[in-house]
Amino acid sequence: MKWRTTPLDAIKAITPYAFVGGPFGSNLTSRDYVDEGVPVIRGNNLAAEAAFHDNDFVFVSESKAEQLHSNTAYPGDLVFTQRGTLGQVGLIPTEPRFQRYIISQSQMKLTVAPNIADSRFVYYFFRQPKTIQKIINHATSSGVPHINLGTLKSFAIRLPDVQYQRQIAKILSGYDYLIENNRRRMALLEDAARQLYKEWFVRLRFPGYEHTSIIDDLPEGWREEPLGRVTTKLGSGFTPRGGESIYLSEGVPLIRSMNVYDDAFLENGLAFVGEDHADALSGVTVESRDILLNITGASVARCCMAPERFLPARVNQHVMIIRVDPAKADPFFVHKAINSDERKRQLLSYAQKGSTREALTKEMVARFAITLPTNALMRQFGDFAAELFQQRENLALQNQKLRTARDLLLPRLMSGELAV
Repeated sequence: MKWRTTPLDAIKAITPYAFVGGPFGSNLTSRDYVDEGVPVIRGNNLAAEAAFHDNDFVFVSESKAEQLHSNTAYPGDLVFTQRGTLGQVGLIPTEPRFQRYIISQSQMKLTVAPNIADSRFVYYFFRQPKTIQKIINHATSSGVPHINLGTLKSFAIRLPDVQYQRQIAKILSGYDYLIENNRRRMALLEDAARQLYKEWFVRLRFPGYEHTSIIDDLPEGWREEPLGRVTTKLGSGFTPRGGESIYLSEGVPLIRSMNVYDDAFLENGLAFVGEDHADALSGVTVESRDILLNITGASVARCCMAPERFLPARVNQHVMIIRVDPAKADPFFVHKAINSDERKRQLLSYAQKGSTREALTKEMVARFAITLPTNALMRQFGDFAAELFQQRENLALQNQKLRTARDLLLPRLMSGELAV
C-alpha cells in the first residue's frame, strides 16, 4: 500500500470556513452565555477519555451563534486546541446531542474532504504520542504557548488511499466504541445509586415509610451527626518537593483535584510518584472505601469514592481523605449524603466564606453535619451502592485494558507497519 505525505490544508473540504481558528470567539465573555442554545466547544470538551466529551458545555444564543457563523463546527469536524493544553484533538460524533457548535477562541476546526481523507483516520493520526509531541515542538513560545492556524495547515500527514484509511479507522474506533459504551453503563449505574438515595432519603419514600413517625422533622430513629463524629480520618496531603518534575509514567498514584469529580473519578492526568516520595506522603495513603473531597479552588466540594483500581494511592494538598468509621456509618451512604443537592449547597457556602479563595478546612469538614437514617436502612442502601460501585470499577478496569490494546495498535496501524 502506497502512502503519501501532504499538508493538512490539502485535505480540507472545498467549502467556506473549512479550516479556521477561533479569532471571533475572543469576543465571547461570560455575559454571552445562556442556559441553553448553541454549545461552545472548549478545551475540557477535548480532554476526556472519549474522542469528544459533550458534558460541561456553555451555550450562546442563536443570534450570537449567527454572528459567529464562520466559527461553526458540525458533526464529523475535527477540533484542535490552539492554546492551553496543546495536542488535544476531538472529533464531533456523527450522532451528537447537538447539530452545530461554536468553537472558542482557543480552538481550531477542520472539515475534511471525504474523497481525500477519512476524518476518523485524521483524528487517530493526531492521537499518536509522537504527533502530539510534534505539535508541542511547533508551538510559538512567545507569551502563552500556542499553535497558530498557519502552522497547523502546513502540518504534514501521511495518508494511504481513503478506503484503506477507513479500514484502519474502523479497527481503532471499535475500541473507542466499547470504551464509550462502558462509560455510559458506568454513568447509568451511578445514576441508579443517586436516584435511590433521593427516593429514600430526600423524598423519604424508604421501605416502611408508611409506618414511620416523623419527630422534629425527621423520621423516627434518624439523627444528624457532624462528619467528625463518624470518621476516623480527615486529612489532605501535599505536593512533593519538585512538583510536576518528579512525576513518573508509573509508580504510586498521586490523586489531585483534576481527578476528583462528583460521583466520578477521572484518571486523565493521574500523576505517579516514586516510592521515596510516596513514603513522604504515607500519612495520606488512600484506602478502600475512602471518600475523596476537593477542598480548594474552582473544583472545591467535588466528591467521589476512591477508585479501587488505583490503590494504594496518595493525595496532594487540594484533596481531603474522608475515612468513615464502619461501626458508626456506611461510607457509600456518607458519600451520597455529601453529594446530595442540599448538602452540596451547604458545603459550597462554607467554602465561599474564605477571605481569599474558595476553600474548606479540616475544621469545617469535621463540623459539617449529615442526616443519618437507622442503621438497618443505611446498611441496606450501602450494600446496594457498594455493588453498583464494584460493577463500575470492573467496567473501568475493562476500559483500561481496551485503551492499552488500542494504543499499542495505533502507531503500528498509522505507520503502515501492520497491514489491514
